[in-house]
Amino acid sequence: MEEKIEKAKVETTEAKPAAVRTERTFTRPSRPPQDRDNKRRTFKPRGKFLFKKKVCFFCKNKDAVIDYKDVGLLKRFIAESGKITPRRFTGACTKHQRKIAVEIKKARQMALLQYTDKHKY
Repeated sequence: MEEKIEKAKVETTEAKPAAVRTERTFTRPSRPPQDRDNKRRTFKPRGKFLFKKKVCFFCKNKDAVIDYKDVGLLKRFIAESGKITPRRFTGACTKHQRKIAVEIKKARQMALLQYTDKHKY
């Protein structure tokens, strides 16, 4: 009886060779069941924001001229704090955004526009 117990102990302590796999199997993660009754699908944007492409004001209105003397037009492209707003907010094309920035700087130099919100006239 003792011999059987000792043999059993020896067999369990000996390392058994692991099963050899020749093929690699890939299992996909399980998906939750889809509700077939609800045909409507919700739109989920890929990024964080969904935005509408803005059209350049000056490309659309060919008769509009960018000039440092036209303060009303230039104020449209200046934030409340006095900063020049970037293209992504104004919707202006690159060519016109550069021209806007130059003309705003000219108007500031001539004291037609303020540099910051603290410089009130």
